[in-house]
Amino acid sequence: MFPHSTKKFNLRSRIIGVDQEVPLIDGRHVPYINLDNGASTPSFTDVLDIINKFMLYYSSVHRGTGFKSRLSTLAYDQAHEVIGRFVGADLETNTVIFGKNTTDAINKLAYRFPFSPDSVIITSLLEHHSNDLPWRNQAHVVHVRATPEGRLDEDDFDKQLANYGERVSMVAVTGASNVTGFLVPIHRLARKAHEVGAKIFVDASQLAPHRRVDMKPDDDPEHLDFVSISAHKMYAPFGTGALIGTKEMFLQSPPEYQGGGTVDIVTEDEVHWAGMPDRDEAGSPNVVGAVAMAAAAQILMEVGMANIAAHEEVLIAYTLKRLAEIPRVKIYGEPNPAKAHEKVGAIPFEVEGISHFLLAAILGYEGGIGVRSGCFCAHPYVVHLLNLADDASHTWRDQMLKGDKTNMPGLVRISFGCYNNTQDVDRLIEMLEIIIAGNYKGEYEVNKKTGEYTPVGYDDMFTDYFFLGT
Repeated sequence: MFPHSTKKFNLRSRIIGVDQEVPLIDGRHVPYINLDNGASTPSFTDVLDIINKFMLYYSSVHRGTGFKSRLSTLAYDQAHEVIGRFVGADLETNTVIFGKNTTDAINKLAYRFPFSPDSVIITSLLEHHSNDLPWRNQAHVVHVRATPEGRLDEDDFDKQLANYGERVSMVAVTGASNVTGFLVPIHRLARKAHEVGAKIFVDASQLAPHRRVDMKPDDDPEHLDFVSISAHKMYAPFGTGALIGTKEMFLQSPPEYQGGGTVDIVTEDEVHWAGMPDRDEAGSPNVVGAVAMAAAAQILMEVGMANIAAHEEVLIAYTLKRLAEIPRVKIYGEPNPAKAHEKVGAIPFEVEGISHFLLAAILGYEGGIGVRSGCFCAHPYVVHLLNLADDASHTWRDQMLKGDKTNMPGLVRISFGCYNNTQDVDRLIEMLEIIIAGNYKGEYEVNKKTGEYTPVGYDDMFTDYFFLGT
């Protein structure tokens, strides 16, 4: 059932580096299996083709009079329009601001939003640090609880919203957890936020590569006021992210970064700021990255987010079923294959008796399988999932502050891209069975400062594969 279903949908040939052979510690080379897409995705071949074509005409944007500058300006402006369309934004009233990534976008919004001294920001325990830490310096932050399995506790959300009422200026939530993949009911939360006069911001960096993001019309009660996305998570890893939101709010105050491109007029005594998005894109922008991001968005829209979601649902269900068959494996989040539609393709798990750092290392060095281990920049959430007692939490925190991460709690996370298939999962399962049986080949030592394990006496010999030079 599962293999047949996934063969109907195949974007593998449109991914750069897919099945690229990599070395193992025993001297063999195998096709690389990338199950770390939640951190960053490879590039679409189509995106690189478009960039190579564009680079023939690349030049400075805005105010240049040469043909290449005029063409580059047009391409950059079109990129704003494409990203606006990708998230369903009305660009008459909303703007697309390009920056480095989602972390950059959230910091910008946190700085620019007009909070009052008694403002409250409601966020959740599910958040990546990037949708938590930037808000803490701006207003009182309230974290909505998570259920034991890791879903957002909507009853607690309602309670906090009722408790703080009109003091709530912003609701800042993820669209999908980067740890468990759980989808958050963002439009329902938007309606509730608007009822108390608050705005809603959605960190859609993990959502956008997997599901359609729709900000909805401005006058819709379920409208998303602000959204951020990252190109490196949607098959265009060329250093760009975007913040999308209402022009009116940004026009109320000067930008946090000031300089070239942000103004209309400057005298020795006066500054007249430019309109949107220019005033919030200081300096020479990453035009190439913006074009790449727009190209990726066009490809995703062409393929169809519903098709990507359907493919991923099958793959998640297949993986949950296979993992459940292996002794000593514990799945966190949602282990039921029948509920695969409630999440995007991120599955955290552990193997009893094996450090998450060690497990990830063996998968990489001996299986050619890329995963991620640790807390995934979501420490409170992972501690909650692991149900760690306070004394245990204090112990490992004290050790880490002393420079020893050996006992840092965490999980191993596999995360899918639109190109992964059941054969990738089968490779993972086969390697997990080898590791659990104790039949892996290397002897590993831990670096206490990082917690990471490496094979004793092994040299990666990176210069045989890529060397930038000195």
